[in-house]
Amino acid sequence: MPGGQAQIDDIYRRYGDVVLRRARQILGNDQDAREASQELFMSLLSNPHQFGGRSAITSFLYSATTHLCLNVIRNRKNRLRLVEQHAGQNDHDGEPARADRIAQVRQLLAQLPADLAEVVVYYYVDEMTQDEIADVLGCSRRQVGYLVERAQDLAKEMVA
Repeated sequence: MPGGQAQIDDIYRRYGDVVLRRARQILGNDQDAREASQELFMSLLSNPHQFGGRSAITSFLYSATTHLCLNVIRNRKNRLRLVEQHAGQNDHDGEPARADRIAQVRQLLAQLPADLAEVVVYYYVDEMTQDEIADVLGCSRRQVGYLVERAQDLAKEMVA
């Protein structure tokens, strides 16, 4: 279990690039990814007991980064909604179709419950198997299958 600042510094030196890469993958830009990475390590420094030793530190960092980034996406969605209410709709003309699809996926993730959004990222973005996801989440493969199915159903309802 990480303890003092020296241990957290060592974890940062060893895994900081992994956390940053993960955050960049989910958030889509370097600035937000760096802020999320910094926030994660500051949180670990202020509360080292959040890593309970139930898994490897890499699994903890991977899961914690995913969770943190999904919260950032949700917060971004709420800010965007408030801005649009007060300043009118944003004009997205000229953006490539891929960027639009990525934005739609991020918006969909922001609307899903946290447990479903996390599973969606692991399953569709990371292309992890249900067994791998079960290991990361600490649940059964059957539960992961149920969550994937539930996420698919909700996504269909949201798109329709």
